[in-house]
Amino acid sequence: MAKTRAQRKAERRKKQAQQQNKRRTDSQAQRDTQVPESADVAEVELAERGAKLDELRSKDKGPKAPAPSRAKAATDGKLSRREQRRAERERKRRAKESEARRRREEPAEKQRGRVMAFLISCWHELRRVQWPDRETLAQASAVTLIFIAVAAAYLGVLDAAFNWLVRQIV
Repeated sequence: MAKTRAQRKAERRKKQAQQQNKRRTDSQAQRDTQVPESADVAEVELAERGAKLDELRSKDKGPKAPAPSRAKAATDGKLSRREQRRAERERKRRAKESEARRRREEPAEKQRGRVMAFLISCWHELRRVQWPDRETLAQASAVTLIFIAVAAAYLGVLDAAFNWLVRQIV
C-alpha cells in the first residue's frame, strides 16, 4: 500500500526521536534502566551478612519497600466527577460516530436485479480501496512493463527454438 504524507512525516519524526535517544550517554541509560532493590533482596543480603533480622524487624529499622511512583498513585485514585463526565461524553460520541459509520456503510437493501446488486457492491468495494499516489503508480507500472517485456522475450526465444527444431525434424 502507498503511504500517505502524514504517515511519512510520522516515520520521519520517529527516526529523529530514535536518533536523539541514541545520543544519550551510557551512564544516563544505565541510570534510567536501573531497577530499585526490593525488600526481599535486601532482607536476603542482610541475612547472608549475619544480621539478626528479628531484631531489625522489631525496631522497624528493617528494609522498607520503595514508595509507589507518582504515576501509580495518580492512577490508583478515583476520577473526579468532571473527568468521569468527560469520559462518558467521549464514549457516547464514539458510539454515535460508530453507529453513523455503520449506517453509512450498510445501506438498506432494496429489491434490485442481480446485475444491479453486483454493480452496487462493486462500487462500495471501490470506495474502500486505498488508491496509490502518482509515484507508487508509476513505479508499479514500470515493474509490470519490464516483467512483461522479459516474459515476452523469453517466450519468443523458446518459440523460435522450437520452431527451428520442428522444421529440422519435418
